[in-house]
Amino acid sequence: MAEKKEVYKQKLKQVGHWNYKDLYGFCFDWLKDEGYNVKEKEYVEKSSNFGKEITLKWTADKSVTDYFKNEIEVGWHILGMKDAEVEQEGKKISTNKGEVAITVKATLVRDYEERWEDKPLWKFLRGIYEKYVIRTTIDAYGGNLEDKAREYLKDIKAFLQISGR
Repeated sequence: MAEKKEVYKQKLKQVGHWNYKDLYGFCFDWLKDEGYNVKEKEYVEKSSNFGKEITLKWTADKSVTDYFKNEIEVGWHILGMKDAEVEQEGKKISTNKGEVAITVKATLVRDYEERWEDKPLWKFLRGIYEKYVIRTTIDAYGGNLEDKAREYLKDIKAFLQISGR
């Protein structure tokens, strides 16, 4: 079985005006532009008098080497989303308002092809290999993934600040 290590998990929340379609496209395109394969695992939309409630779950993965793989899980929870209009530079713009919460979780996966799983001796050797030979490499790949996940969340925050005005 592949070994997984969570290197980053953070949540952002914003209440106010933002454009759902643009935010969705920005978040999806950012991952695609970074070379990730993105899959939408869940999309649930419920309507009520208070607005729409939307739950989304994405998984994005990217092979770094034949031994390491990055996984980023993105969870969305939108409450009370309603259509709205705002005036920007003298023009009325259609947008949405409500509460959006986005959770980003980054995981470093080792031996994702499970090449070291066939025999107990190989599994034992993998433990030694990871502990003594490539320990600093594991830390470096984990650090790079954590930096990438932080950058992703920072860019989402910046996008929300721009589109929320």
